[in-house]
Amino acid sequence: MPSRYPIARPDTLLEHVYFPDSGIGAVMSVLPDGKKAEAGMFGSEGFVPTSTIIGDRVVPYLIEMQVAGRGYRISVDRMREATKQSATLQVPFIKFMHVFAVQVSYTALANAKFRVEKRLARWILMCHDRVRADVLEITHEYIAFLLGIRRPSVTTALHVLEGHKLIRSNRGTVIIINRKGLERFAAGCYGLPEREFERLLGASAPETDVPPPPSA
Repeated sequence: MPSRYPIARPDTLLEHVYFPDSGIGAVMSVLPDGKKAEAGMFGSEGFVPTSTIIGDRVVPYLIEMQVAGRGYRISVDRMREATKQSATLQVPFIKFMHVFAVQVSYTALANAKFRVEKRLARWILMCHDRVRADVLEITHEYIAFLLGIRRPSVTTALHVLEGHKLIRSNRGTVIIINRKGLERFAAGCYGLPEREFERLLGASAPETDVPPPPSA
């Protein structure tokens, strides 16, 4: 799945559910005039479109890859058949829907209450969580597009983070040099959705209790 690979388009019948194994994708809100902004980010921790788990075949937003990666897909019909047959398969998908909704709500909070440089710090941390590498290959223009801000604002915010010796920015790349410092700088802008994921779906999450199937 290369960068800008389309996974779902607004008001278009969904055919597949995608499970990325690498790379980063974005769920974007789209205005009637074509303007877009990122509402949520995903990677190998989940699946998209999440609404397919409740039987929906159409979404009002755009889903595409930001950073190229690979993954797996299954038809919506086969996915629905599988989840109907297995509660142990269905429950973690529903948990991920909740976790993703929490992330989207905190994106709205970050956009409304935090300065651009803190929003950018959060965004870089979220990318770092999914790429698992200190070098992010993404342009200033694309960061501006995803965050819904002007390119000069991205450049200024990157300079602020560089001034705190948290990152280094080159043409088309952002290099993370102080992860812990980025987390402190982002303050309350980053962390709660990530903790919610760990609580429900992380390695230390409790095993889900699923009732046994009825006897024949």
